[in-house]
Amino acid sequence: MRRLGGGVEDEEKWLAEGIAGIQHNAFFMHRALDANNLREVLKYSALMLSELRTSKLSPQRYYDLYMRAFDQLRQLEIFFKDESRHGLPVVDLYELVQHAGNILPRMYLLCTVGSVYIKSKQAPSKDVLKDLVEMCRGVQHPIRGLFLRSYLAQVSRDKLPEIGSDYEGDANTVMDAVEFVLQNFTEMNKLWVRIQHQGPGTVRERQEKERNELRDLVGKNLHVLGQIEGVDLDMYKETVLPRILEQVVNGKDELAQYYLMECIIQVFPDEYHLQTLETLLAACTQLMPTVDTKIVLTQLMDRLSNYAASSPDVLHEFLQVEAFAKLNNAIGKVIDTQLEMPIVGAMTLFVSLLTFALRVHPDRLDYVDQVLGACVVKLSSVPKLEDARAMKQVVALLSAPLEKYNDIVTALTLSNYPRVMDHLDDGTNKVMAMLIIQSIMKNNSCISTADKVEVLFELIKGLIKDLDGNATEELDEEDFQEEQNSVARLINMLDNEEPEEMIKIIYVVRKHIMTGGTRRLPFTIPPLVFSALRLVRQLESQSGDITGEDVQATPRRIFQILNQTIEVLSSVPRPELALRLYLQCAEAASDCDLEPVAYEFFTQAFILYEEEIADSKAQVTAIHLIVGTLQRINVFGVENRDTLTHKATGYSARLLKKPDQCRAVYACSHLFWVDDDDLDGIKDGERALLCLRRALRIANAAQQMANATRGSSGPVTLFVEILNKYIYFYEKGNPHITPSDIQSLIELINTEMQSDNNNGNTRRTHSDPFFTSTLRYIRFQKQKGGLIGDKYDLIKL
Repeated sequence: MRRLGGGVEDEEKWLAEGIAGIQHNAFFMHRALDANNLREVLKYSALMLSELRTSKLSPQRYYDLYMRAFDQLRQLEIFFKDESRHGLPVVDLYELVQHAGNILPRMYLLCTVGSVYIKSKQAPSKDVLKDLVEMCRGVQHPIRGLFLRSYLAQVSRDKLPEIGSDYEGDANTVMDAVEFVLQNFTEMNKLWVRIQHQGPGTVRERQEKERNELRDLVGKNLHVLGQIEGVDLDMYKETVLPRILEQVVNGKDELAQYYLMECIIQVFPDEYHLQTLETLLAACTQLMPTVDTKIVLTQLMDRLSNYAASSPDVLHEFLQVEAFAKLNNAIGKVIDTQLEMPIVGAMTLFVSLLTFALRVHPDRLDYVDQVLGACVVKLSSVPKLEDARAMKQVVALLSAPLEKYNDIVTALTLSNYPRVMDHLDDGTNKVMAMLIIQSIMKNNSCISTADKVEVLFELIKGLIKDLDGNATEELDEEDFQEEQNSVARLINMLDNEEPEEMIKIIYVVRKHIMTGGTRRLPFTIPPLVFSALRLVRQLESQSGDITGEDVQATPRRIFQILNQTIEVLSSVPRPELALRLYLQCAEAASDCDLEPVAYEFFTQAFILYEEEIADSKAQVTAIHLIVGTLQRINVFGVENRDTLTHKATGYSARLLKKPDQCRAVYACSHLFWVDDDDLDGIKDGERALLCLRRALRIANAAQQMANATRGSSGPVTLFVEILNKYIYFYEKGNPHITPSDIQSLIELINTEMQSDNNNGNTRRTHSDPFFTSTLRYIRFQKQKGGLIGDKYDLIKL
């Protein structure tokens, strides 16, 4: 009676009844064993084994029942071995058990006695095994037949006539062992496949689950085949593999084909797979369309890749059998024939094939490009790649060459690499672009030609401009800044010692980053500017201009490009950044002795300050930057320098806050007295003193304002700072700074501090220790003696 339905409770009841039947008959069988009563032993063992004839149980519960009987059969085998207990020769016993009434108990008993028969060596192992495997055909119920043949395989495993075995036979002994296992496997596979046809279609899903639970019973035969001593490559190629694949292909069963192909790949040696690659791949193309062939092929390629990595000595074998070409063709056929294969499946196959090519043939970039080209063709057949899993596989495909070669330059030579990236969505394109930049920085790769930079920036275009017109507002600000900082670091890494090639690189970078939009330009223009200035200084050190067919690398031409580039920043608007870059360019132009160019950059900086910079803090920073840069520049003539210093001094005096005015004005004093041998003639002590006196007046005004608003004069920090400037210029030899000026300023500071204390303000500020340190410095100089000491002796403390 076949199991058509029944719940879990029913099956539990039937299992309990079966176990009870086994235990009941086992009890009487053991009594007969103790009495050495062969007739009773056979009677009750047959009754016990009859419980395995049930059709009511699922495979899992049938297995529980089978294991109870199996434990008893082990005791029975021990009894059969001891002829002194039952009194029959094993040959007669082998004949006797064949008279059991039902075929299933008969076959279990026959297998048990057959095992003893082989051990007695009274007959060749191959003959007994052949007899057993043939007679097992009498049980055709799928589940009962599978477990019976599983029992046969188990009791015969250590009795095969293989080389080195106690049961080794004649010259064909290995073939006899192989033939037995293959025959048993063939019959088990047929029984396993037939399970799907048992019962109505409404229980098909449950049947497939049950079949999956039974698969190891079939797969064990292949494991045994893989362990038989003496199965060489020729036997495997001519007999073993064709017979197995015949069952796989002809079975026309999805579950069986997938599982058995997986077993073949796992249990047989790698070198066998390599030498029979064409046969294996041909079978893969003949599998059912619903079989997940990609996993089978992926496992095969992974095993072969690991085999190639195990020893360099085996690589020539891959070349001899043309492994890559065969795998490539097979994958192409599978993808073309399995029209229902999802795009993620095809991408997974390409990733495995690429990994195989990189591990086995790392020097063959044409193989890598070939795989990428096939990927492009497949992606082109899809309107839009939206599958997140497929996108992940494409990223893995593009990342593999970077990880293998540790050099983006190699990847840049692959013509199909950017074509694959074009199929990524915007988010994934950015992820891949970041991986590329990280690879460059990690390996300190040198991208030194304009052509390669062009290809590179095409690859990372997702980071340097909005793709498909999509704005960047949706992106998290922190992530956006990280992306753009990475692009900036990349630009700084681009370099070439040949100026004519470097100017081409700068042109290429500029072309790409200028399309980046207002949010990106503040990140990408500064590194471009500094790369160009590095080239300017290189040209200046070589004392010559470089001209080529397409570009003219002269400092003047480069400064023109930089002026146009920085001008864009002022419209972003990022005037503070643009001002800093103008000043950097002005200093570089000064080093190149280009006075008109340097003056123009300063003019642009002042225009930005007047028209664009309105924030008071930004104005303070800008003025100090202008003053500091102007102080270092030595290229200006008297007229131009006077114009610029006058402008700087005027802007300083018009800052919003009095302390800021004061500090900016006394900083301007350095524009008139520059202690630098290269700036001969800029030692206008009188105008430097005027700046200091003007700063002193502003400091006084600040003190009065503080007194009016807070009732106290406030800290004297500004006076102490001005005092230090007086001391600096006095020490540098400014004749207009006298000891009396310094002494008067010291007395003023003491007066202000005393007045503040008298008003009850006892707060100590940082100006107190600052002033104390200044006085200590003067005393120290007095004690040193010499010319400096004589100068400081004139100051009375």
